[in-house]
Amino acid sequence: MKELLVATRNKKKLEEIRDLLKDLKVKITSLDDYPDLPAIEEDGMTFSANAIKKAATIALYTKKLTIGEDSGLEVKALHNEPGIYSARFSGPGATDRKNNAKLLRLLKGVPLSKRQARYRCYVALSDGKRLVDVVSGSCSGVIALKSKGKNGFGYDPLFLIPRYNKTFGELSPAVKSKMSHRYRALRKFKQVIKKYFSNLPAKDFSSC
Repeated sequence: MKELLVATRNKKKLEEIRDLLKDLKVKITSLDDYPDLPAIEEDGMTFSANAIKKAATIALYTKKLTIGEDSGLEVKALHNEPGIYSARFSGPGATDRKNNAKLLRLLKGVPLSKRQARYRCYVALSDGKRLVDVVSGSCSGVIALKSKGKNGFGYDPLFLIPRYNKTFGELSPAVKSKMSHRYRALRKFKQVIKKYFSNLPAKDFSSC
């Protein structure tokens, strides 16, 4: 079976990616399966740059087809912060709880009508020889006045979808998966990887 290595140690993100790619006939592994790989500093200035760096670095070391993914939250009232710093928004030792608390603190007094936000996701694919492609997806919502729900991860308990009047934390994974930024990016990614496999010589195809 062909292997697809996801350059992440975030178990919840990996679980979501596996679920969204479950119809592909590939074995999905992660950095936890390769503990000797180097740590990757996310020092890019854009989501795309970070995704590319993850994919290219790990693919170069392992010689395996690798996904690099970077995503985060942009809040209009905060000039698109936290952006690429979403995971470490609250500083050293950042956790989802601390990040959410900081976000609520910075938006204190801002009415719901001015709390527009969007999740963004970039996915890069590299085979160790070249960057195959980069795709993206986004999902718009608003930041709720307080945390609601226990589903998902990251800022999901604060990311309110007006159509449902519920946060990602309240929506079921099945509903979220049909509208999330990651779903929209990976839907495009599926076409990229299918095209990649279809263009491989038979001997390369069997060794992936």
